[in-house]
Amino acid sequence: MTYDLAVWEGERPEDDKAAGEFFTDLYNCYIDGELDHPPTERIAAYVAALLERWCDITEDEEDTSPWSTGPLIDEASGPLIYFAMRWSMAEEASAFAADLADSMGLICFDVQLDRLRP
Repeated sequence: MTYDLAVWEGERPEDDKAAGEFFTDLYNCYIDGELDHPPTERIAAYVAALLERWCDITEDEEDTSPWSTGPLIDEASGPLIYFAMRWSMAEEASAFAADLADSMGLICFDVQLDRLRP
């Protein structure tokens, strides 16, 4: 079981419902779409900062990485990253990821609860 977050560039939606609709549009365009989009500079910097805290699962020799897939940068497309973390580490890792997104001026959305993360 995994815990999923979405982080993207843009204006903060006015509420959770608007954020859910915006996420769906971004997902359909950048994740489910037919074209490949390289991650934007800000999203690539966000991923690099996540990997400064915990290594990529592809390099995890001590089983300490919270990420469920790797390389983590492969989960990013354009202005969006939609990524999963191991349930056992989700509380700590998602809190860090949400705080990091906020500090970088990015939007963090909890996919399970359909709500914005502060």
